[in-house]
Amino acid sequence: MFRKSDKPAPLNRTIRLSTDEEKKFSPFLVTIKGKSDITEIENKILNQDLFEAVKYLPEKFVDLMFIDPPYNLNKKFSGNSFKKKSLSEYENWLESWFEKLIPLLKPEASLYFCSDWQTSVAVFNVLNKYLKVRNRITWEREKGRGSTKNWKNCHEDIWFCTMSDNYFFNADAVKLKRRVLAPYRDENKNPKDWTTEEKINYRLTHPSNIWTDLTIPFWSMPENTEHPTQKPEKLLAKIILASSRKGDFIFDPFCGVGTSLVVAKKLERKFCGVEIEKKYALLTQKRLAIADGDKSVQGYFEGVFWERNTLQAQIKSYKSKKRE
Repeated sequence: MFRKSDKPAPLNRTIRLSTDEEKKFSPFLVTIKGKSDITEIENKILNQDLFEAVKYLPEKFVDLMFIDPPYNLNKKFSGNSFKKKSLSEYENWLESWFEKLIPLLKPEASLYFCSDWQTSVAVFNVLNKYLKVRNRITWEREKGRGSTKNWKNCHEDIWFCTMSDNYFFNADAVKLKRRVLAPYRDENKNPKDWTTEEKINYRLTHPSNIWTDLTIPFWSMPENTEHPTQKPEKLLAKIILASSRKGDFIFDPFCGVGTSLVVAKKLERKFCGVEIEKKYALLTQKRLAIADGDKSVQGYFEGVFWERNTLQAQIKSYKSKKRE
C-alpha cells in the first residue's frame, strides 16, 4: 500500500498501484513461449520483450496496429540505459523489429506510427519500404515549459499507413464539433451547416491531419498515470473509430500503460498489447478493469468529438435535460 508520505492530494486522480493490486492483477498478464493462436492472446497483455513475443504471434490477425515506440532519446527504462543514436542507426533499429510485424497484418489492415520531429524522416523511410503511406498527422502536445534559446516543441507526428488500397476509413465517425465564429446563412436565412446549443453556434467539421483538440493527461484527469509519455485516450479514440469496426482486432507492440487497449475495450474492439515493463503492464490491467464500469472518453460524447475545453458545459446541459 502507499506510505503516508506518498498519499496523493485530494484532487489528484492519477491511477496508481497498491501492493494488493499488484498481486491481484499479476495473474492476468501473459507470456507466450510457443506458437499461439488468436484465442490465447485476445484481450491480453503480453508482459515480455517484443523481440521474443513476435516469434510466436499468429499471422494476419491484426486489423489495426498502433505503434508508439521508444523515441531516439537518452533515457533509462526497465533497468537499462539507452543512448541517443545517429539518425541512420535509429532507422536501422526501427527496421530490425518493424519488418517482423508486417506478417501480423491482414491484407486490408491499417497502421499508425508515432514519432517526434527529429526522427520523422527515418520513420517515413522505413514505413515507405513496407506499406502505403497515406498521410502524416501532426498533433499539438501542449505541455511543459518553453525554451529560452529555441522554439518550444509542442507537437508530435503520427504516420497513417495501409497494407493496400483496400482499407477501411470512416471519416463520419471522427468529425470534430467546433465553435462557429462566422455563422453563415443560406438565401432563406437558415443556418448553413451549423446549429445553436446553449447559445453557442457549432459546426461538425471534416477530420484533418492537424489535431489541436487534445489534452495531455495530467494529475486531475482520471485517465492519468505515472507514465511519462502517456498518449491521450481521445487521440486513440480518433484512430480506432476512423480505421476499425466493432469487433476488429487492435494490436500495440509497445503498449506502455495501455491507452490503445483501454480505448479499444471501451469502443468494443478486441485487443492485444506487448509491454516489457511489469509495472506498466499492471497499470494497463487496472485501467482495463476500470473500463468495465466507465466507457467514457474525455472530449468524446454522444458519438461526437468536441474542441478542447468546450464539452463540460454541454454534458451538464444534456444531463439536466434528461432529468426534466
